[in-house]
Parts: sequence; C-alpha cells; structure tokens
Amino acid sequence: MNLNNSYIEAVTLLKSLIAIPSISREEEAVSDFLQEYLKAKGFEPRRKNNNIYVLSKEFDDSRPTLLLNAHLDTVKPAAGWLTDPYVPIEKEGRIYGLGSNDDGASLVCLLATFMLLQDTKQAYNLIFLASAEEEISGKNGIESVLAELPVCSLAIVGEPTGMHPAVAEKGLMVLDCISRGVAGHAARNEGQNAIYKAIPDIEWFRNYTFPKVSQMLGAVKTTVTQINAGTQHNVVPAECTFVVDVRSNDCYSNQELYELIKASVACEVKPRSFRLNSSHISLEHSFVQKAIQLGRKPFGSPTLSDQSLIPYPSVKIGPGQSSRSHTSEEYICFDELKEAIAMYIQLLDGLTL
Repeated sequence: MNLNNSYIEAVTLLKSLIAIPSISREEEAVSDFLQEYLKAKGFEPRRKNNNIYVLSKEFDDSRPTLLLNAHLDTVKPAAGWLTDPYVPIEKEGRIYGLGSNDDGASLVCLLATFMLLQDTKQAYNLIFLASAEEEISGKNGIESVLAELPVCSLAIVGEPTGMHPAVAEKGLMVLDCISRGVAGHAARNEGQNAIYKAIPDIEWFRNYTFPKVSQMLGAVKTTVTQINAGTQHNVVPAECTFVVDVRSNDCYSNQELYELIKASVACEVKPRSFRLNSSHISLEHSFVQKAIQLGRKPFGSPTLSDQSLIPYPSVKIGPGQSSRSHTSEEYICFDELKEAIAMYIQLLDGLTL
C-alpha cells in the first residue's frame, strides 16, 4: 500500500470536488465527474439518481460485505464567505472551500481506502457509495439506492468526527401541531382563543422528560421551533399551528415517541415521517473494539446523517470537526486527511465481520 500517493491523489480529488457546485438536489455535475473519475481508475461505477457506487473487483457473495459511505452534496454557502466558496484555497496547512470538511474530506479518504484495500486480501467484500441529498435527508439519496445493494454487515459512514467513532446517533421527527378554538371578536368575551389552548401543550413540550435516557445520547429532546396564529388584531384566532423538532435517542423508535406524545397533549399532532430513527451499534462490535485499541473514543452524536436510513449496523467516523460544517470559510487540514486514510486502513485491514 502506498499511503503517501493515495493522500496526494485524495487532496487533488478534493479540490476538484470543491470546484463543482453540488447543493442538495443539484448534484448531477459532481456525480458525472465522480462517475468518470472511477471509470478512469478501472472500476465499473453504477448510478441511481445522483448516487454513485462501486463494488470491489473480486466480489464474493459468500463473504460478508462492508459499505463505505460518504455524501457528495453540500448545503448552500453560508453568509460571511470572504472568498469564493467554490474556489479551493490552500493556506496555513488547510484547504478552504464549501464541502471541504462536510463531506468532501470523508469522501476522498474513504475512496482512497477503498482503492488501497483492493490490493490486499480481505475476509469481506467492499462497496463504496457516494450518496446524494444527505443534507436534506432526501428520498432520492441513500434511501433510493440501498435496495439495489447486497445486504451489508457493517457500514462506515464518513462524517467529520475527528476520527473518533460515533457509535450512536440521534434521530429526527418533525411534528406539525394544531390547536383549535372558535373565532370571535376580540372586544367581546366571545370565542375560544386557539393560542391560549396551545400554551399548555407548548409548555408540555418544553418541560416533559421522557423516562428512558440513553447512555450515549442522553434524553430525548423536543423543541418548539415555529408558531403561527391569527388573521388580524381584533379577531380571536380559531387555529394555532406550531412545529416541534423531536430528537430521538436509541431507547425509542420515532413511532413510539409519537404515540406517547399524542396521548399526552390536547392538540392534533401530525408527524411528517418516521423515517429518520436513532441508530446505535454495540461497543463490543469488532470495529468499535479495534477503534478503542487504537486510542479512539466512542461517543454519541447529536447530529443527523445517512446513518438514520441504514438498516444494518453502522459507525460514523471521519476527518474534520462537526463544528466547522455549514460555516463560512469551511476548511479541512492536510494533516487530517493524511491521518484519516492511515487510520481507516488500520481499522479495516484484517477486520473480522
């Protein structure tokens, strides 16, 4: 294995990816580029929507399969960029550019790892998957392609974690809530004010503590994030709508939380979906144990990723820091890229699944 050459090639690829705008649902150009890049490397990439995936060259159905996944889409550039976010800039040991940290660094390092492991005999198959629409949890992203892949025993999801393994991740459920009253004239003692009827339920979401607390992820968190009511100042509102952001832990499914919430509040509660559940993997898993032996520290992640849509065991681990994601002047350090490729190889070479 020539790690140095792989690192140099990963840096070059990352700069090429930064230069191609790839906002969620607008990934066609970057998918085209990556597809041609893999062909030039001698692989036979496959495509579903804007997701690109490739199987290891000597794929054997009798062996377990390991999925290496990172996403190729980005958020829109945040306000405050002092440079063009699509022009990669090298400065003070860093590469600046939109998507450099989230998630270009993980993508190029996992791809380098995939290519390096082709040269060694492993007890498992490999699949590399660059997924689309991760930043919006879109249905044309990883969810649309998983059914086409062989069932995997483990997925490595590349996200900026400082190369420490996130062994659990909070899920997400969004609730649309409606409190109903009766319209009336504000000057008279008429009607039933829907805002006042909503207040006790809003307070419930603010103060309720769910009984099951996760060792890695802590408690379930509910936050009222939007509210709307009324048509004009002198009309008692007949309807008050509000939105609740629910961050689930690995002790509950989103369906279970919905049933508990619905039984506890007076307002009408409508979940937008149950898709994005919390995920977790045992600390005794061979990958996690190998990471611990290498000095890595398992933790629970509050941020959502494609892990929530993967139906088998997964670990989130990658170069960079989550705090840099979605910020102006986003960057990744050269040393982080070099460390990540070496660490992925240490973790995966000879791994037993």
